[in-house]
Amino acid sequence: MQKDNNIPLWVFLAFSSIETRRGALILIWSSLLFSIYCVPWVFYYDNPWIAKLFLIDDWEWFAMMLPMTLWYWLSMKWVDKNRGWDLVTSAEK
Repeated sequence: MQKDNNIPLWVFLAFSSIETRRGALILIWSSLLFSIYCVPWVFYYDNPWIAKLFLIDDWEWFAMMLPMTLWYWLSMKWVDKNRGWDLVTSAEK
């Protein structure tokens, strides 16, 4: 995505290297899945395999990932509403 006068900086920073809506959706879904992984599941389940599988034992990563996922989603909605993804790819050509 190229920066022009119409695109806000927060949207450009979210998708500076993403050119398609599909790429944005992949980024959002992977961020959402990692956010779910970042929940400290060891506090809620007392199984040894959960402690080995889910290594995070505090809320710091989740507290960072949730707003970042929201930022990506809001940026995608801004591009959908105001600019459109076809303009992003046609500006690159």
